[in-house]
Amino acid sequence: GRYSEAEPLYIQALALRRKLLGEEHPDVATSLNNLAGLYDSQGRYSEAEPLYIQALALRRKLLGEEHPSVATSLNNLAALYHSQGRYSEAEPLYIQALALWRKLLGEEHPDVASSLNNLAALYRSQGRYSEAEPLYIQALALRRKLLGEEHPSVATSLNNLAALYYSQGRYSDAEPVYIQALDILEQRLGVDHPNSVSCRENLAYLRDRLPQNPE
Repeated sequence: GRYSEAEPLYIQALALRRKLLGEEHPDVATSLNNLAGLYDSQGRYSEAEPLYIQALALRRKLLGEEHPSVATSLNNLAALYHSQGRYSEAEPLYIQALALWRKLLGEEHPDVASSLNNLAALYRSQGRYSEAEPLYIQALALRRKLLGEEHPSVATSLNNLAALYYSQGRYSDAEPVYIQALDILEQRLGVDHPNSVSCRENLAYLRDRLPQNPE
């Protein structure tokens, strides 16, 4: 999060790569993507967008349409639009990225699970819960299979699915899923990790909504 220290270094790296390798080189695209990612993290979306677009165009030109780096660029630009609430622009990019990762990496790969999760999150943001749910469930199943039951990414998927149920008012469905997520996070990352704290807060907030059992 030391953005003011990171920015001049990313800019220097980009300038040096352009000077040494020329404008059209994959490493230049990587530098553009990294600087865009920094601006994205800071909410400087109008500065991030043209850099992400340049990186995507360069990767397509140099690496071809079907390359993992192109999928990454599509995903990053989609995430930027998602952050801005530009959902109709984000959706086709997320879908393209998912299709590309499936084609290049096969159905069973962590990047495919992440892509499913991202598209599900977009649908959840739009209130398209019935479309989001099967994608979250697929992502969770894939992460369990590839990473094991106790992986932090599995906890992330559980947390996301619980949050979806919460959004729908399905509190009794959400509670056990949040409990599973919190158990993994506290065991693997510790009770004070930001992800653990966030999940614990989600569970507490949910429990405030649950009907109280009579004593």
